[in-house]
Amino acid sequence: MAKRVMIVDDALFMRNMLRGILEDAGYEVVAEASDGAEAVVTFRDVRPDVVTLDIIMPVKNGIEALREIMAIDPKARVVICSAVGQESLVDKARSVGAKDFILKPFNPERVKDVMKQVTEG
Repeated sequence: MAKRVMIVDDALFMRNMLRGILEDAGYEVVAEASDGAEAVVTFRDVRPDVVTLDIIMPVKNGIEALREIMAIDPKARVVICSAVGQESLVDKARSVGAKDFILKPFNPERVKDVMKQVTEG
């Protein structure tokens, strides 16, 4: 059975790009969210196997959303998606519970490798 993924990013083109990479790799994208507040509500409703989570977003940033997701499910598998120059935020996210990170712009092979490690590890 395909692993169920929720994609969270405020940029529609980034969500679409990630969706294409993940679906090509056999994942099922079951939900999307465009900000951290929406991500938390959607996570609670959908309970995906993995969440890809942007850090810089309106309403509620990725770190705040990650904290709330981890409070809902301490075993949640969340992969942070960040742009170059956000290393300190990635470190913060890992300390809150993120399993790994994917650098933007997306490298399809890196995305597939990280997702495989997070879902099978």
